[in-house]
Amino acid sequence: MAKRLMAVHAHPDDESSKGAATYAHYLAEGAEVMVVSCTGGQRGSILNPAVEDVPMAHRDLAGLRRLEMAAAQRAIGFEHRWLGYYDSGLPDEGEPLPALSFATIPLEISAEPLVRLIREFRPHVLVSYDENGGYPHPDHIRAHEIAVYARDAAADAARYPAAGEAWQIPKLYYDRLFSSQKTRAVYDELVKRYPDSPLIAEFQEMKRWLTESPYLATTRIDVGDHLEKKDAALRSHASQVAPDSPFFFWPNDVVRAAWPTDDYQLIDSKVPAVTPETDLFAGIPEAELA
Repeated sequence: MAKRLMAVHAHPDDESSKGAATYAHYLAEGAEVMVVSCTGGQRGSILNPAVEDVPMAHRDLAGLRRLEMAAAQRAIGFEHRWLGYYDSGLPDEGEPLPALSFATIPLEISAEPLVRLIREFRPHVLVSYDENGGYPHPDHIRAHEIAVYARDAAADAARYPAAGEAWQIPKLYYDRLFSSQKTRAVYDELVKRYPDSPLIAEFQEMKRWLTESPYLATTRIDVGDHLEKKDAALRSHASQVAPDSPFFFWPNDVVRAAWPTDDYQLIDSKVPAVTPETDLFAGIPEAELA
């Protein structure tokens, strides 16, 4: 028996900041995990000053990000697939998206490769972003749209008949890994353990950013044993993540004490599901986990 989880992400590095510890947790249990990157991240910015002097970062950012993605994959151990779409970038207000970039391609066309992957991998759980993409980047919003669309289409044998045998994914989740509740809990524990930490000022900024956001999670996965693997995967994406970034790297002893879970919201289930849950596969009959 093998549980199978598929996660759909917009760019390389998103999988490491939004779920890597969850993937490590399920892989340790013997599950199969496939990460799908919709774009190559070609139009991303270099967000780590240490990489500014790396010639490849300027000559071939897409190639560099492929190497980074391969390193993150090795750090966690998941399967990985590229959909191959061109990064839409984050344009200024009123600026058009590049022609033929991911967010501009009609959904019924761009979804077909994902339908094919779903029918090939036959996941029991699909994880993606919410309607706002987690944050309103065009590719994140499109990643949400393509995930939901492809899940429905993959279950209908009359749609994309050349893309393989129909497969119904039993459960759909949105990630809710960032919340004001978690940030406050980690901040309080940080102040208690390390009252002189320079991270405290950074957390105060993040607390303001996340103040009053509703807590939407229905499902909490204990990932306390896998935080170091998540950090290793994140650091693999060196062009996007500075090694000392206070946004991405919180002291793991603090996180384990304050909030050692990755959190998700159950959006749809084709099997009986009772929330709150502690397992993304809860309610799926053992006979189906094959």
